[in-house]
Order: sequence, then C-alpha cells, then structure tokens
Amino acid sequence: MMRIALGVQYDGSAYCGWQIQPDQATVQNTLEQAIQQFIGKKELVRVTAAGRTDTGVHALGQVVHFDADVERDPWSWVRGINTFLPNDVVVNWAKVVPPDFDARFTAHERTYIYAIVAGPTRSPTLAKRVGYHMMPSGQWFDASAMQIAADYLIGEQDFSSFRASECQSKTPMKHLYECSITSEQPFLYFKIRANAFLHHMVRNIVGSLLVVGQGKQKPEWIKTILQAKNRELAAPTFAPDGLYLMEVGYPKDLAIPTPHWQNAWLPKELMLSV
Repeated sequence: MMRIALGVQYDGSAYCGWQIQPDQATVQNTLEQAIQQFIGKKELVRVTAAGRTDTGVHALGQVVHFDADVERDPWSWVRGINTFLPNDVVVNWAKVVPPDFDARFTAHERTYIYAIVAGPTRSPTLAKRVGYHMMPSGQWFDASAMQIAADYLIGEQDFSSFRASECQSKTPMKHLYECSITSEQPFLYFKIRANAFLHHMVRNIVGSLLVVGQGKQKPEWIKTILQAKNRELAAPTFAPDGLYLMEVGYPKDLAIPTPHWQNAWLPKELMLSV
C-alpha cells in the first residue's frame, strides 16, 4: 500500500464545494470517481484534502492524498486520472509520500487570494472567476486604509467575528501571517496567509475590509470587530466567486511541488509573491 499526494486545480463554479454531499456535484466526488476509473477498482478511493473549499470557490494549489495498492509512476498518475476528469478539474502533479503524510494535518499554512473587479457594471467574461463590486465611475477604494485595517488582523488571535455559524473548527484561534492588498484598477486583490482558516473567514474579512476601503468605516473598526468576538458586527459574507486556494505549505523535507500557476489568469507578480 502506497500513499499518493496530488496537486489539484479546479474551477469551483459548477460544484457545491469540495466535500461530498448527497445528490450534489462536488470536487471530491468528481476526483474520487476519476481515480477509481483509472485504477479499475470496484470500490471508491477516498481522498483527503488540505482544505474544504466552499461552493463556487476555486483552487490553484489544492493538495490531496489517498492510499493505493497499485504502483504507477508519477506521470502515469497525472495523465491517467486526468483522462477521467472534466475540463474544470485537473491533476498537475503526483508524488509518493510517507505513510504518515496527511494533506490536511501535515500542512502548516494555507494561502488564499481573493480577486475583485469593481466598476459601474459587471464583467460578463469574468463571471464566476472574480468577485464583483458595483462602484460608480471615477471612484475607487482607499487601499492604504484597507491595509492599515488588515494589519490589525496579523498574529494569533480569536477570529470569532469572522467565523460562520456552521463552522466546525474546534477553536476560533488562528494565526494570520499576512493580509495584503494589491490595487490595480479595475482589479483589487487580497492575499491572506494563515496556519488555518475558519469557515467563511476569508470572505468575511474581505467583506469587512471593503467597508473600510469605501470610507464607510475607519481602519480601527476592524480592530474593534476582532476584539468584540461577535460575528454580527462584521460585514456580510462576500461572494465566493473570486476566492482561490493558492498554495498549501508543508515541511520542506517533504519536497511537495509548488502549484502550476502558469495556467492561471491571475497577475504573475501576485502569484510569484505567494
């Protein structure tokens, strides 16, 4: 029996998130069926992911693992599984990992990027790939104010104010390493890196930072929300469309490959900074 890790990318627009749900199309079920078909097994091969992305959320650097009693070279796993996957899901790399490797619990950090396009009207060619925020012509976000606000989130803190009510995490304590904003009109990018995330945490943070960026609240408002530990005080959860799981960090000795970002449409300089 071997443990195999895969690097997976997907457009989450057509899926009800990563995790298997009854009578719903999910990325996990789609990938498991493809592995089963490639191996030729009667029973389904279960996979474990580094992060359970929500409905409509995308991934450029998802990592999963599964156990197999058949031996294939890495490229055979990639090519073989991709043969049975739809166009919106792809395996980019495969690697034999130690038997105690766990895609979720061996990871020490995750990086998400949220991409927004803002303007008087939405962009039909970017639908489901970016979040949209209506903004009159001649207006733009105060990126400096948003960055000041974002800096209050850095460190190990209680993120209850940015946690969904259905979150299953055992603790609201998470360590945020980075929360940076890049403004390139008409696009706005949020890069958020932490040891782990609560359910809807990134989308709730983005929604609240946008309130600051529009001048509706001062940067210190984010600090007040954080300290209150009250979800009702923060902004509504922002749409999932522009959220991407960019990379999952593992101990260097495991030599886990980096994501294949050359296939992504996001700005090259943004991805190189991950």
